[in-house]
Amino acid sequence: MANRVSRRQFMTRSGLALGGAIIAPQVLAACGGGGGDEAATKGVYFENWPEYIDTASDGSVYGPGTTLALFTKETGIPIKYVQTLNDNNEFFAKIQPLLSAGKTIGPNVVAPTYWMAARLLDLKWLDKLPLSKIPNAKNLVSGLQKPPSDPTGDYSLPWQAGTTGIAYNVKATGGKELRSIQDLWDPALKGKVTVVTEMRDTIGLIAMSLGIDISTANTLAQYQPAYDELKKQVDSGQIKQFTGNEYVGPLEDGSTAACIAWSGDVLGMKNPDVRYVVPESGGTLWFDTMTIPKGAPNVDDVAKWMDFVYDPVNAARITAAVRFMSPVQGVQEVLRSKGGEDAVLAENPLLFPDDATKARLHTFANLSDAEEQKMDEAFSKISGA
Repeated sequence: MANRVSRRQFMTRSGLALGGAIIAPQVLAACGGGGGDEAATKGVYFENWPEYIDTASDGSVYGPGTTLALFTKETGIPIKYVQTLNDNNEFFAKIQPLLSAGKTIGPNVVAPTYWMAARLLDLKWLDKLPLSKIPNAKNLVSGLQKPPSDPTGDYSLPWQAGTTGIAYNVKATGGKELRSIQDLWDPALKGKVTVVTEMRDTIGLIAMSLGIDISTANTLAQYQPAYDELKKQVDSGQIKQFTGNEYVGPLEDGSTAACIAWSGDVLGMKNPDVRYVVPESGGTLWFDTMTIPKGAPNVDDVAKWMDFVYDPVNAARITAAVRFMSPVQGVQEVLRSKGGEDAVLAENPLLFPDDATKARLHTFANLSDAEEQKMDEAFSKISGA
């Protein structure tokens, strides 16, 4: 489960605690590997999150049979791949001095989360994608085409996705199956409920349970009822803790009965008593994107890379390794055809939700910087972060 935990742990830290603080700019780290320094000046230079692509048996991202190795073998294009994107706000702080001065940042493709991509787009710090040179973009699932964060679909394409819903240990709930956020507030579960430290997920799920449309609401005032409900449940002792991925162990052993949780974490659990459901009122859909920073070189090479990973066979290889929801149609069929563990993954509803579940998934609306800060600060006051 290390892959999923690592990616999501980093994500929980974005937009919290830091609030609107300015982080000292950092020089982009450059790591060695199969791409070497050559890929920094030509070819593809991809900055991504840790543990977010397939590796060889020795753990190398460039080893034989990996997506990176196969890409270079097929296209002749070198690729430098760094795993230094650890936090959306930290990433923003280190690129801000360069892009605001009209300079390039180094990588020619980066993978911010959708809401950060929207922020970069608003600042005009992204270049248009050469979509005519990415024919496999036609393979994208409809729900991730032209999202609210990039309404025209010209500046970002999805990398991987996941959902947020309710996880519960049916033994710890006394056999009760949970279906709604209101079920978390059952007095019988008092002190045995946790929520996550990602503002958009916790506030998003509570807001939807109160009838708030998170795909359009974009101010603290609109979300205030959800903040009030969260504070009420914290003050009453119903919610015992705000957590990152550390809810996993307590959920499995039953000391936590139920929680707001991420699908990728539950996918890695071995306890059959742990179950996951997207609430009747709705769950959140989050995704990371591939974007081209302003002024980046070798855009045609980046197009080749994007086209490569949107081939269902190549996308399936990544899915089997990282076990997040793929943005590519046809991945499920490829995994089925492989048999064995891959075929088992193909039938997992956390990776491939049915149409009814998809209909309940919603993406948070874009927030202005001012509203983002207000909402983060309000959330931090309740969570104690």
